[in-house]
Amino acid sequence: MQFYIMTLFPDMVMEGLNTSIIGRAVNNGLLGIEAWNIRDFAFNKHNSVDDYPYGGGAGMLMQAEPVYQCYRALEEQIIQKKKKKKSGGAVKKPRVIYLSPQGRTFNQEMAEEFAKEDDLVFLCGHYEGIDERVLEEIVTDYVSIGDYVLTGGELPAMIMVDCISRLVPGVLHNDVSAEFESFQDHLLEYPQYSRPEIWHEKQVPSVLLSGHHANIEKWRREQSIIRTAKNRPDLLEKAELSEKEQELARKSLQTEG
Repeated sequence: MQFYIMTLFPDMVMEGLNTSIIGRAVNNGLLGIEAWNIRDFAFNKHNSVDDYPYGGGAGMLMQAEPVYQCYRALEEQIIQKKKKKKSGGAVKKPRVIYLSPQGRTFNQEMAEEFAKEDDLVFLCGHYEGIDERVLEEIVTDYVSIGDYVLTGGELPAMIMVDCISRLVPGVLHNDVSAEFESFQDHLLEYPQYSRPEIWHEKQVPSVLLSGHHANIEKWRREQSIIRTAKNRPDLLEKAELSEKEQELARKSLQTEG
């Protein structure tokens, strides 16, 4: 899978993503990450990409043309790569994600959807945003990571790349862990424990020491339901629960209330 990030701060993006699990996946050829500097496509000697907004207002706005030229160069690279791999037929244009508080809130389902793409382009805004005209021309998806405002789209892009990358086969050493973590079935992850067996006078739950895998899975499922009911009851509306599990969720909600 290939990620392309259009940004004013390519070093910030690459330094953050070329580490840990994601960096190892890039080194192993499982992922590709490129940061494209929008300033390289500015049309003035100072590489300036911002200007005052029409109608007045505070702050500066990123101009349409540098963003557009950056995207066109990036798109052409993607098209040429795909043409080399395929013989004949139209080449699908990449999805372009604009990181904006006006977009849909990012979640695990969206991550799974995006993980099916071969190429993803992220557009990081800055200042007071980007000229609407270029957004209308190139953006396919508006995505937010939460109801708050940041100084730019770089951190949201890095968060999304991290989340989506974990769903690419081979990126995690244990692919099962991507399947059974929080939000995968609209339930939070169950509590987990490691050695020692007793720490600060707190004992690891005995069921986890039993070696009885069916009982362990039952306990984990119940703990996920209880934890979700207490911490994120809104998720339960989408979770598929048996009648017995629904009753457990109701009791947990009542206890919390």
